[in-house]
Amino acid sequence: PAGPAFVAAASYRGPGNNDTRSNKALPILLWWSGSLFPHFPGDTERIDCPRGSCLVTRSRRVARHRRTKALIFYGTDFRAYEAPLPRLPHQTWALFHEESPMNNYVLSHSRGIQLFNYTATFRRESDYPLTLQWLPGVGYLRGPAVTLAEKDAWRRRGYAPVLYMQSHCDVPSDRDRYVRELMKYIQVDSYGKCLHNRELPSERLRDTSTATTEDSEFMTFIARYKFHLALENAICNDYMTEKLWRPMHLGAVPVYRGSPAVRDWMPNNLSIILIDDFDGPQELAKYLDFLDKNGEEYMKYLEYKNLGGIKNQFLLESLERREWGVNDMTLPNYLNGFECFVCDRENTRVKEEQEHKKSHGKIPAPRPRIAHFQHMGCPMPTPGFGSVEDLSGGDSWKEMWLQDYWQSLDQGEALTAMIHHNESHQGRFWDYMHEIFLKRTRQH
Repeated sequence: PAGPAFVAAASYRGPGNNDTRSNKALPILLWWSGSLFPHFPGDTERIDCPRGSCLVTRSRRVARHRRTKALIFYGTDFRAYEAPLPRLPHQTWALFHEESPMNNYVLSHSRGIQLFNYTATFRRESDYPLTLQWLPGVGYLRGPAVTLAEKDAWRRRGYAPVLYMQSHCDVPSDRDRYVRELMKYIQVDSYGKCLHNRELPSERLRDTSTATTEDSEFMTFIARYKFHLALENAICNDYMTEKLWRPMHLGAVPVYRGSPAVRDWMPNNLSIILIDDFDGPQELAKYLDFLDKNGEEYMKYLEYKNLGGIKNQFLLESLERREWGVNDMTLPNYLNGFECFVCDRENTRVKEEQEHKKSHGKIPAPRPRIAHFQHMGCPMPTPGFGSVEDLSGGDSWKEMWLQDYWQSLDQGEALTAMIHHNESHQGRFWDYMHEIFLKRTRQH
């Protein structure tokens, strides 16, 4: 039985409405990924959203119920070979995926993302964008920076101009390969497990949970570095994490590789250094060395912290417009927000279907919404440095991530084919995969 802590935390009900229907008459939304079910204490809750109410549940017993109108999947848990079949014509599929594309490359292909009707992803094109999920607000960017004098004193004590702190090493963006090359041309202090060359000064700081909770002692330590290598674990438009925003908060200049569209979101025209603007690590190192030695030029990258320094209207408006909060108890979290988004869509769809029936076909049936490539689509992984042709046959990155990317395409194709054939048996998935594989080898 749930303890008193659970009772005290009331589940999120939604903004409220004037929907008078009893629970027995409401559309049901089923969270297929039970681990994320954003309500407690029960397995089923009524939510009251702007356009109407819904019942939300994690109980799969209602999966085939005629009132179950939408299934909500968490992208990281979504497996093509475990998808609920047959897919019922009266149900929509909704995708919530704020995590890295590397967690599930099926969703980076058209075939994968088009399995869904509604999406909440990091991309601004998705139905319910989560792009700025790591940025609590504009005040976070205005946090004070360590003075240049203190940073220079830190340098004189033998610390590098550049910080790298990464313990997740084998990733699709292949960042370590780039950083390893960069280290040949400029001093980089690397404290994480990847390319580790320096120890953090205390046991407390070495504890990885310290790094993830924005511990003040840890923050003070890393804020003294002039540059932070901020390389996302996978490359996709609008996929930007704390790796980017945290150094900006601390007033260390991010040396960034990640979202190709990152400039759209920056506070002004000079706040980050983009790795891809340089021909290679050697040219980048030269520029970092120049800024390290020229304080006035370096400080231009921190002007966004001054009064009125945030010039980007798109960024300001996006933060203003989003209805959910980050670490803000006065606003709903984005999970509950997306749930209400789906609930409102489903209530509208139910009404439109009823009108269609009543009019004996004079009023057209609602057209299904289908997510498109831009809702998530991410490019094929490429080596962090050099080209695929340069990599040796047994290169572990190549064997792991390129294979994962292309195999994910086949998985999306296989599930799509199964749905079209109205398959009801998941076990046939690997037969479909085998067929796709044979067809492809015949084409080559």
